[in-house]
Amino acid sequence: MTCPICAKAIDPKYRPFCSRRCADVDLGRWLTESYAIPVPEADQDAPPGDHEADDPSER
Repeated sequence: MTCPICAKAIDPKYRPFCSRRCADVDLGRWLTESYAIPVPEADQDAPPGDHEADDPSER
């Protein structure tokens, strides 16, 4: 397995990264929203907290 940031061999201490630096680079990418978890477009249009409308059994 290789580090997802620099492709070097991983270090078990920093798994799945090779070093603290690569782990910090990855964290920085999450914090600056360079990475994002994809959301289906239908979920993006719903207002926050409007989950009741999604469940037909609660109508």
